[in-house]
Amino acid sequence: MDSTASTAADDAPVPASVWTVERIRALGTVTDVATVGEIFGLSRNSAYELARGNRLPVPVLRVGSRYRVSVAAILTALSVPTEHPTPPSTT
Repeated sequence: MDSTASTAADDAPVPASVWTVERIRALGTVTDVATVGEIFGLSRNSAYELARGNRLPVPVLRVGSRYRVSVAAILTALSVPTEHPTPPSTT
């Protein structure tokens, strides 16, 4: 299997482990703490420890015994607009 996910604007391959804005948006509405840890460069254990102490850089939702994080909150923490930019009009 190919180890690259897509190419960047300069056509250099991007490793599959790199979290791009598009890849984060593709997660959907919410994701788990382990994925948040990957995005922010944390180990799984560190991410869960921070989530339990409410110290992740994003708000954590507790749903039953599971933790969930809003993808919009991740994008906001990364200073990325949560909405896709609208293309300029041609008129």
